[in-house]
Amino acid sequence: MPHPATAVQETGGTIAPHLRRLLEFVEPHTGDVCLDVARGRGPMPAALGPHVHHVTAVDATPVAPPPGPARPGRMETVEFGTGPVRITGGARDPDERRDGAGPRPPAGMTREDPRPRPARPAPRVPIKADATALPYRDNTFSLVTARFSLYNLGDPGDVLRELLRVCRPGGRVVVADLVRGNLAGPERDRIERLRDPDHPGTPSIARLTEMITSVGGSIRRLDVFTVERPVEPWLAGARDDGAADRIRAALLDEVDGGPRTGAKPRVIGGELWFTQSWAHVAAEPIP
Repeated sequence: MPHPATAVQETGGTIAPHLRRLLEFVEPHTGDVCLDVARGRGPMPAALGPHVHHVTAVDATPVAPPPGPARPGRMETVEFGTGPVRITGGARDPDERRDGAGPRPPAGMTREDPRPRPARPAPRVPIKADATALPYRDNTFSLVTARFSLYNLGDPGDVLRELLRVCRPGGRVVVADLVRGNLAGPERDRIERLRDPDHPGTPSIARLTEMITSVGGSIRRLDVFTVERPVEPWLAGARDDGAADRIRAALLDEVDGGPRTGAKPRVIGGELWFTQSWAHVAAEPIP
């Protein structure tokens, strides 16, 4: 059974456990020149800032008409409500180095320089740009990140091609997104589309990695795990109250032994929770 994970204090603020896991996967270093491409204001620039040389933040939200009164706009970033975040599925001790070289340095320190470093402020205003035509030269950045935005910024293949184009040889492109198991059925997407009719569908792990390799990336590392989330904050982004009620009823029905939704719901402390599968993929542009 998953166990609660508490937020961790980092230089400049508190980082949620799911974001810390991504930060550890990215393995930023003091010489990195970074680009984060997000839908709206994502949390990555602030998380990366204390650990790298420079961060450029791009808001690549596609231009669209304002949402009508019956349907709220899409949430810009993945937000958790109150309560513990539970992360399972091969999670490492957060103080254990992936390279086997002993414990990680404390927060705010780096492998290159053991002295604590002051936090750098995140960019005040993200640069507005098209994720399928980024306004940067080839090989500009040593680290490029896209967190929960790949399928919302245009054709995902075109977005991936741009992320790889602006990444230097030997650099890395890190994509974090929802996935489903390679053998999982379509039930999960039915729930997602009830909440958001524009949901593009959840790719399998194999599909996500195949897309990256098909546009010129070489997969270096992969981290797949499950996250339990409280349902109500997630349902706050539903298209209307009726859709939220149908999702809630389907999840509660499954808890009582009804048809599976693919969301693996359960009641924790009187509150309804559900499960998502997340993946972190690190790729390198092929010269």
